[in-house]
Amino acid sequence: MAVQGEGSVEPNPMVGAVLLNQQGAIVAEGFHRRFGGPHAEIIAIEKAGTKAKEGTLFVTLEPCCHSGKTGPCTVAIVRAGIRKVVVATLDPSEKMRGLGIQELKKAGIETEIGILEAEANALIAPFRKLFVEKRPWIHLKWAMSLDGKIATHSGDSRWISNEKSRQVVHRLRGRMDAIIIGAKTARLDDPLLTARPSGPRVPTRIVIDPSASLDLDSQLVRTVKQAPLTVVVSESADPQKTHKLKNAGAEIFGCSLNRDGESNCLELEELFSELGKREMTNVLVEGGATLAGYLWDGKLVDEVHAFISPKLIGGRHAISAISGVGISLASEAILLKDSKIEIHDGDVYVSGRIHREKNPLK
Repeated sequence: MAVQGEGSVEPNPMVGAVLLNQQGAIVAEGFHRRFGGPHAEIIAIEKAGTKAKEGTLFVTLEPCCHSGKTGPCTVAIVRAGIRKVVVATLDPSEKMRGLGIQELKKAGIETEIGILEAEANALIAPFRKLFVEKRPWIHLKWAMSLDGKIATHSGDSRWISNEKSRQVVHRLRGRMDAIIIGAKTARLDDPLLTARPSGPRVPTRIVIDPSASLDLDSQLVRTVKQAPLTVVVSESADPQKTHKLKNAGAEIFGCSLNRDGESNCLELEELFSELGKREMTNVLVEGGATLAGYLWDGKLVDEVHAFISPKLIGGRHAISAISGVGISLASEAILLKDSKIEIHDGDVYVSGRIHREKNPLK
């Protein structure tokens, strides 16, 4: 139930609630539908009416006890006369972290915590990262041939994946807060980076472009009124070029050059910190290989979406999905956690999350 709010509730978490009466029968259900709207608990309580009295509320996340765009859920629970609240996991945000449970206990309501906790934590992982680490959840996406190429030796990549796969990508885009590509991908592909048809969110298109080389006649610049555009440049970028891009409607965001001295490579942690301040929850990186390699080597990727086409390209100069340094030993390869595999008219879609012992951004 909670996942039905995906793309509409962020930066809030996805939450679902089920209310049982004294006899154990379900009398109401609810999920958080949109940011600023009533929480899952409120919807379930309002649906149940007087049937909520002496009932048991099951909820995926600790009920809130503070006022924001909506009133405190704990107050509504107490007023409804609910006897017991079963919570899957505690709210990790600074405003909560157990305070909601304390309020319920003070009111004499029985509480139980930890039922399906792992599943609930997986559900709110992007929300947790945003509010604990102050960074967005980074999705890395690519389409490649069976031999691992995302483009030919000439740089051509249209189209490696089929129409069905591209429909999945558009649905993915439609729930993102931002989509990031590198300057080379912007130049070679001239992408639009919008969701078609549109989804619940309109993502900000972000180009990592240290020298501010983005063409003013590109689709990204020409459609700036339809969807926001941010160009990330270095401090050494030509002021005239950045001025022209700004006049065309693009936001200019400056990043420092990489401390390791790598040519024209930016400290993208600065960008991710800024996106965290803007409460962007999910960010999709679509390419290219250099940008993917930088993020991969920096252990900055949280989730992967790979579309594998049954085509062969070949060529030692053809581009692979992830460049950078990579790993030395096959035994060090990262295994996706909770991976899913789907078939779309012959294309294989593999998705999953990156599991690491310690998050490098903490």
